[in-house]
Amino acid sequence: MAEENGNGRSETNGRLASMDSVESRWVFQDEEEEEEDDDSVMDDDDDIRRMRHGGGLDSDEEDEDTAEQRLIRTGPRIDSFDVEALEIPSAHRNDYYYEELSVGRRIILTFQTMGVVFGDVGTSPLYTFDVMFTKAPINGEEDVIGALSLVLYTLILIPLLKYVFVVLWANDDGEGGTFALYSLICRHAKVNLLPNQLPSDARISSFRLKVPSPELERSLKIKERLETSVILKRLILVLVLAGTSMLIADGAVTPAMSVMSAVGGLKVGVAAIEQEQVVMISVAFLVILFSLQKFGTSKVGLAVGPALFIWFCSLAAIGIYNLVKYDSSVFSAFNPVHIYYFFKRNSTKAWRALGGCLLCATGSEAMFADLCYFPVRSVQVKKQENTCLINSDLFNSDHLQLTFVFLVLPCLLLGYLGQAAYLMEHHTEDVAKQAFFSAVPSGVFWPVFLIANLAALIASRTMTTATFSCIKQSTALGCFPRLKIIHTSRKFMGQIYIPVINWFLLVVCLVFVCSISSITEMGNAYGIAELGVMMMTTILVTIVMLLIWQINIITVLSFLVIFLGIELVFFSSVLAGVGDGSWIILVFAIVMFLIMLVWNYGSKLKYETEVKQKLSMDLVRELGPNLGTIRAPGIGLLYNELVKGIPAIFGHFLTTLPAIHSMIIFVCIKYVPVPVVPQGERFLFRRVCPKSYHIFRCIARYGYKDVRKEHHQAFEQLLIESLEKFLRREAQERLLESDGDDDTDYEDDSSSTRVLIAPNGSVYSLGVPLLAEYNTSKPISEASTSEELKPETAADPTGSDAEQSIERELSFIRKAKESGVVYLLGHGDIRARKDSWFIKKLVINYFYAFLRKNCRRGIANLSVPHSNLMQVGMTYMV
Repeated sequence: MAEENGNGRSETNGRLASMDSVESRWVFQDEEEEEEDDDSVMDDDDDIRRMRHGGGLDSDEEDEDTAEQRLIRTGPRIDSFDVEALEIPSAHRNDYYYEELSVGRRIILTFQTMGVVFGDVGTSPLYTFDVMFTKAPINGEEDVIGALSLVLYTLILIPLLKYVFVVLWANDDGEGGTFALYSLICRHAKVNLLPNQLPSDARISSFRLKVPSPELERSLKIKERLETSVILKRLILVLVLAGTSMLIADGAVTPAMSVMSAVGGLKVGVAAIEQEQVVMISVAFLVILFSLQKFGTSKVGLAVGPALFIWFCSLAAIGIYNLVKYDSSVFSAFNPVHIYYFFKRNSTKAWRALGGCLLCATGSEAMFADLCYFPVRSVQVKKQENTCLINSDLFNSDHLQLTFVFLVLPCLLLGYLGQAAYLMEHHTEDVAKQAFFSAVPSGVFWPVFLIANLAALIASRTMTTATFSCIKQSTALGCFPRLKIIHTSRKFMGQIYIPVINWFLLVVCLVFVCSISSITEMGNAYGIAELGVMMMTTILVTIVMLLIWQINIITVLSFLVIFLGIELVFFSSVLAGVGDGSWIILVFAIVMFLIMLVWNYGSKLKYETEVKQKLSMDLVRELGPNLGTIRAPGIGLLYNELVKGIPAIFGHFLTTLPAIHSMIIFVCIKYVPVPVVPQGERFLFRRVCPKSYHIFRCIARYGYKDVRKEHHQAFEQLLIESLEKFLRREAQERLLESDGDDDTDYEDDSSSTRVLIAPNGSVYSLGVPLLAEYNTSKPISEASTSEELKPETAADPTGSDAEQSIERELSFIRKAKESGVVYLLGHGDIRARKDSWFIKKLVINYFYAFLRKNCRRGIANLSVPHSNLMQVGMTYMV
């Protein structure tokens, strides 16, 4: 069920209708249900009354084809999950306040942003002409003009028109990159293959869905097609994984290319320098570069931002100098006819030179992927424990657009024009292979060389930080093994550092530099990685245009045909040189793709198996409030991945332990496809069994940008407080066991098991109580009372009885908390069945098992003492 922020606008009845203070939702309603008045706002009681009677607002028959879908506007509603989350959507907005940045702070952020976002694209003049003229040697001045014309229009078409003016607007609340696009698509259509989505996820205020307008049925048809076609879901996932793997490969090749091309300037300044010495110096620089990554983006970005600004100014100044001194006729390259002449004269060589021409647009994807690192006009600040947390959910792309259009692009154009002006008079082969440093005036060569090397290191950081961001997003969405993630800034949530990936990229980068010392071959590999990401981004943005933006179909097709066509032409050029050494980067990308694919496939199989083997509610009810064992005082937090039902691992705890805690909370850590989940909407609670069982479900929801490094005591305190508030609201609204949502914990026997198998192989049937010899006829301490052991009556209690009942239960929770909290961890592994295909056995029993064994445990984010941990293993056959 989709919903839109109340301050949004929706196109209705052929015109834009203001929708202030209301929400738009697609709902399924019966024909006889009375239509909501456009200007009416439901109060809380009316909304809950409608939920109880299965009204349109809380209907969960979302999969029925016979239901009628309407767009209605309502006020902020309260439903079961809103009660469980303790807050009405948008009611928590007062926890945040908006703070306009001061002029000084804006300048600092500008430098930091420049050092992080524009570093990669800013260093492209170091190597673009070098690679182009190696593949297509200069035979005359017309070749220089033609190559320059290619570079100018590549810069205008890809970084400017495609990324700055289109792709940057497809950010997911300030998050960019391939998985941010995937997350955006998942919010508007159920294309995620992991079946753990809940209707309540769409009610998180940060979803901010823009629902399709009634006049345009195309979006609804596309949405329906995507949700019903498993092939399309898998195809989208494959495209996302392919783009991400290319981005990771780009993170390995960018440092190698940038540093090698910058250090290569030594051969111009010092004639005795050989290529082997350039490689050794580059290796030293790369080791220093990756060693500095742990210090964070803010600290390093503030230091290198001014350096990159000086670099851009140097590009412009050198370009103007060469234009004035040598040949200003290169401005004729803005006439695209010279591109035609260039191909006419050089034919195949010109086509091969396209791979080098593309290098002028490298860093375009880094601009998009690094969006999360800094906010721009205004920031959302939350005071928490004397810390200001700045969240870029309110990210505005205007700042990056203005910076690129009025600073970065003019400096790049002047830099290329200046190099071309110099080559008009010095187009020998040796000069063409070091076009940038040869065009630098001798009097400023060494200062420019120093700035160029510093800019190259900055460019390397740009792509590495983009890789960190993308891997964190993919991990949260279940497509990459869990790794240790360090947040390097107390203010900016998006600034992270992943040690394993950092050193892994260093190793790959060093292997790449030592095995391929030619700038031309590196440039070819660089182009393969960049184009792989660009093409995937083009396709995903096209889906966003069709599904979410609802742009005219002609505009969408024009975007797809023009940019995907251009990128395919470039891609054909770089693929022609894959045998020269570029295959190394392709192999690396394929390995990363297979890792993500295997992890996603194994996680999906594991979740589906756990759903099939979850325990029957009839089994738990027949065991009674004591669960066939002894209920010892305390709280047991049983971590599992199920969002519905009782996990099978709970049965193993019952058959393994001589006693179970007086209160059990099934905790599910769930990532939803949004950047951030507000703290007030973090926990969802549900009572799993009747009151006397004291069993609850808690779904802790996190966005892929949320910080999960929490102390276990703070987590426990927040969870217990949230549970107490839930119980008070539950009692107040008389929503005890059923709330009309479709994620109920009372499952049919058709999807649950009625038999428990203990780790020792013993089989317990439904009719035999578990561990009956431990049962006592007397109540156990504070675990249960005689009143609680009695079955609940159907009649509603009076006001005083209800108040006494809730106070008794709250007192029970507090006493259980005082007795201690224990974390019950079930390590569920999967093995392929004996009759499975060989490939499946290989993937599940070896590859996925290896990844799961070496990945970071989910509980590692909570600093839980070992004395508070209890673990039971379980193996599922899939």
